[in-house]
Amino acid sequence: QVRLVESGGGLVQPGGSLRLSCAASGSIFSNYVVGWYRRAPGKQRDFVANIFRGGTTNYAASVKGRFTISRDNAKNTVYLQMNNLKPEDTAVYYCAMGDSWGQGTQVTVSS
Repeated sequence: QVRLVESGGGLVQPGGSLRLSCAASGSIFSNYVVGWYRRAPGKQRDFVANIFRGGTTNYAASVKGRFTISRDNAKNTVYLQMNNLKPEDTAVYYCAMGDSWGQGTQVTVSS
């Protein structure tokens, strides 16, 4: 059974940065695509970024150029570096691997 735990969320001013972490246990982490998703208040959960085991990455158009996804297979951890944050980035951010989801971490961008 895979367990995913997100961390790193918080309150930040517009233009600020945060780095989210997703720590995985219970599976061979390096074999999986890992993705970040987010759900803004009153909206559906949307794709943010993913990273394949070879390092190939994909980003939603709304975050491309501002967010960077990376992985450390030795630590079973995937990161999401978020720069130049905007109020519309406010959401609960989730990581996903296979059919498993984490519990989410809140990111609030506000002055």
